[in-house]
Amino acid sequence: MILARYLIGQIGRATLAILGVLAALFASYSAERFFGDASRGLLPLAIAARMIGLELLISLEVLIPISLFLAVVLVFGRLNSDSEVVAMYALRVTPARVRHAVLVLAGGLAVLVALLSLFARPWAYAQMHAISRHAQGALNVDAIQAGSFYVARQGNLVIYLGHRDGPAAPARGVFVRRRQEGVNEVIHAAAGYRLPPEKKGGDPRILLRDAHVVELATGEMVSAASLTVDPYLHFHGPPPYSPLAAGTWHLARSREPADVAELQWRLSTGISTLLLALLGIPLGETRPRQGRHEKFGVAVLIYAAYYLASSSARTWVQNGVVPPIPGLWWAPGLLALVALVATYGPELWPRVRRRWA
Repeated sequence: MILARYLIGQIGRATLAILGVLAALFASYSAERFFGDASRGLLPLAIAARMIGLELLISLEVLIPISLFLAVVLVFGRLNSDSEVVAMYALRVTPARVRHAVLVLAGGLAVLVALLSLFARPWAYAQMHAISRHAQGALNVDAIQAGSFYVARQGNLVIYLGHRDGPAAPARGVFVRRRQEGVNEVIHAAAGYRLPPEKKGGDPRILLRDAHVVELATGEMVSAASLTVDPYLHFHGPPPYSPLAAGTWHLARSREPADVAELQWRLSTGISTLLLALLGIPLGETRPRQGRHEKFGVAVLIYAAYYLASSSARTWVQNGVVPPIPGLWWAPGLLALVALVATYGPELWPRVRRRWA
């Protein structure tokens, strides 16, 4: 029990440290993207902050396994470098007991990762889709700057201002392209002014002077000395279906390739957490005069290769290139084979050599 608590404590603290660094880097990347959109008026600031939090929650199913994997490699590299593993074996602590202590922690984290994938992941994606849909009516036209094209709503709205003295100031040379409900139109006006909403909680309107509206499908053009328009897109009805936001039980009953790929991905994350922790033990072994962090680079390359293989396998299943069986399971299966060979190979190889000698 003392040994188990010692190993779990060492690996647990290292895992939290690595997870904190990776989560901060990921949150910084998301913040740059979403806050950049907020500063350009494409997204309200409060919604940008919520989107960052939801993306970080989704990323935990990937960040926790790699943090645990690297922590095991680093901790066992230090234990081997300081001869603590030799001392354990001298006290008749078997490698199986060491692996058992590691897998106790890995098992708990694997359950957490599985719960995140099965339940938190679809909830977070559903929230992100709902927030994005709601934000389509929250474009901050006051923050739009002149001289740049603003593409929003998945390309359904494009805004360009030729000249503007500052935020909330009237604009000159206004260009708007809108696509909604099958109608694709272009609006060009000499000047544009922001009007207050007609009712409380409504959207602000835009007054265009010397405006020309062209419907691209028919080529019909309408000119007006003044025109009041709503530059926002408002969609009605339920949001489009996405396997990422679908419930796990729904995916289990579906036979669509995209649903099968998403379900297999969610089920594989917990298994990957256990296998990576098991593989980290032999990767942490070092020889005399070898640095304690000698295998860290190799561990990073192994995880990158595994993540690339898993992502590619999911894409192949999603596109119907690979059938549900074997699906994406060949990637965790290959990882399991590598982990088992690296873990038990050094113990079994001498026996095999003696038997064939």
